[in-house]
Amino acid sequence: MNRPIDVLVVDDDTRVARVNAAYVTRVPGFRVAAKAHSAAEALRRMETLPRPDLVLMDHYLPDYTGIAVVQEMRRRGHDIDVIMVTAARDVQTVQAAMRHGVLQYLVKPFSFTGLRAKLEAYAELRRTLDGGGEAEQPEVDRIFGALSAGSEPGLPKGHSPSTSDLVRRALMNAEGPLSAQEIAERTGLSRQTAQRYLKLLERTGRATLSLRYGDAGRPEHRYVWATRA
Repeated sequence: MNRPIDVLVVDDDTRVARVNAAYVTRVPGFRVAAKAHSAAEALRRMETLPRPDLVLMDHYLPDYTGIAVVQEMRRRGHDIDVIMVTAARDVQTVQAAMRHGVLQYLVKPFSFTGLRAKLEAYAELRRTLDGGGEAEQPEVDRIFGALSAGSEPGLPKGHSPSTSDLVRRALMNAEGPLSAQEIAERTGLSRQTAQRYLKLLERTGRATLSLRYGDAGRPEHRYVWATRA
């Protein structure tokens, strides 16, 4: 029987850290190795034995940023995997995370389902890599596919995870409700495609629909990203 994947949960908010740790323990095959509430404490935890396999890393820490912790980890030679779990949504932070080898990026607030999808995709990646040997193109595609498999769990047939992420980010970065036409203009998608993905996000509880009535005609459907605990 394979041993559980040990997870270090890093978050400056002790309550959030407890919630995230509780989420981790609900996913089969994972267990919480420790919790840390600062960059310095996180680095100390990584130096102890047994070291964690995976870090759920917040970005906004009281002493340094999560990205700075990842940089220091790499400088010290720690090959521990990282999933960013943070409210930081700016493209610079996301890009820096990618460049420093962060495997997944989960934006707060999120549900248990969202985190579970990331963890299950990570577990699938480990199973694939543990097989060893050489990888032909199909195996390489499967490895990289495992990294993105948790982006939007349960997508119906005919829906693209990358398109779903595009619409989701547009909603999350908006200052107020947006229509399908406004989403289309911000993402470069057609209005019909934007509308299809917005309806999916509404059905799954990730977006909230409101109606705006004009002077005449049908009311305009407008969507806002739903706050999730």
